[in-house]
Amino acid sequence: MRALVSLFIGVMLLALSLPIMAQQPKKVPRIGLLVGASTAVAAPWIEAFRQSLRELGYIEGKNIILEIRGGRANPDRVSKLVTELMRLKVDIIVAGGSTAVHPVKDATTTIPIVMRYDRDPVRAGIVASLARPGGNITGLASITVDLSGKRFELLAEAVPGVKRIAVLTWSQKVAAGESRVSKDLEAVARALGVKLQVLLARDPATIDNAFLAMTKEHAQALILMPSAHYLQNREHIIKHATKNRVPTIYFQPIFVENGGLMSYAPDFADEFRRLAIYVDKILKGAKPADLPVEQPTKFELVINLKTAKALGLKIPAHLLMGAHKVIE
Repeated sequence: MRALVSLFIGVMLLALSLPIMAQQPKKVPRIGLLVGASTAVAAPWIEAFRQSLRELGYIEGKNIILEIRGGRANPDRVSKLVTELMRLKVDIIVAGGSTAVHPVKDATTTIPIVMRYDRDPVRAGIVASLARPGGNITGLASITVDLSGKRFELLAEAVPGVKRIAVLTWSQKVAAGESRVSKDLEAVARALGVKLQVLLARDPATIDNAFLAMTKEHAQALILMPSAHYLQNREHIIKHATKNRVPTIYFQPIFVENGGLMSYAPDFADEFRRLAIYVDKILKGAKPADLPVEQPTKFELVINLKTAKALGLKIPAHLLMGAHKVIE
């Protein structure tokens, strides 16, 4: 009899606990999105990421929480933001740009990381291979930096007869001629019979000095190497290029929209949309180590005809026809 009473009580307690268990709210995943530039500069890409999440069925504040931070191309600020995201116990960190990827990688080996990396992530030691990245990192190898040779060729087509081209870089290795990108640029320069002037610039003051050096060496055109720091200082750079009448090719359309001559780059908005797909897969149980790193599939050539006219340039018809966008 006593055993029956105990069994009855146990069944009743289980029955009473079931509704309570059913009412337990499901944990809402918290995603950290850290971009190397400011959130203002990255606003179109952040919106593309959000839109892609919405298309995948995520509603911000209901079944997903986004913690969005911008590093403003400041390493100290980026490090503090990484610490902040770790303290918030985010479930996944999306790192947009090399400036963000490295400190995030250094901070955790357990939290899944979805990256958008500007260079070769295998050569940089970020992942083991593109097919099987291993560890806790996957995402996109944007190859933005590796397109510098292509930008060189496009600039030479836009400025017929050019013989002196300057290269503005934030990288000390590129400035010293020690990187693979340096070798690529030198190879294109030899093939086209162009003399290169590579200049290191890391802040507004050194940007000013670089343009003075270009003027002294009679540079006829300029290639701006990819850097979050240059995104932050884009108005300063465009002002110098305009004042000194230096046709310049940039690594992002935002420069051209702000008055620069031309740009050639992967479609960053498309890349951020694809980052959201990685997030979705990881939330559904996939491991970063098993998700292959992808590369860009869409590229954009953007040309500002108003700027070309001010510089006295007639852009070849084949470049205009191949452009993703022409600003008139």
